[in-house]
This record gives sequence, C-alpha cells and structure tokens, in this order.
Amino acid sequence: MPVYDWLASLWRTFVPYAASWAVVQAARVGVELDNATVTSALTAAGGTAYYGAVRFAEQRLGSHWGWLLGLARPPSYERPAKA
Repeated sequence: MPVYDWLASLWRTFVPYAASWAVVQAARVGVELDNATVTSALTAAGGTAYYGAVRFAEQRLGSHWGWLLGLARPPSYERPAKA
C-alpha cells in the first residue's frame, strides 16, 4: 500500500473522532474543559495513534499484527477505473 493510502486510512479514522469531539464542544460553548472532555480528546488521539502504529507494523512486519485491530487481514481498496 502506498504511503498516501496508509495516511488516508489513518486520516479517515481520525476525522470522525475529531468531528464528534467538535460537536460536543460546540454544544458546550462557554463551558471550560473538564476531566471528561480531556479524557475524550485523549481517547480519540490515543485510538488514532494505536491504529496508525498497528497498521504500520502490519505493513512492515507482517499481517499477523492485524489481529491487534481485530482481523489479521487489512481491507483492500480498489482504485476506480479511469474513464
């Protein structure tokens, strides 16, 4: 998998976490960040970092690392045919 595709998969994992976190923050306008909010942000960042590290290991060290994501085989993305 090219580096771009790997980074795209990482980005596509992070964006939903970031979007949901932004929605929660928008709903709490004027409220200072409390421990629960900080924990949520760190969970999103930690989950994204974990995913990226396991995907990297899976590509460089072998598919058996994929079990740390629940399945040993990563998804395959087909490129659309050029018209």
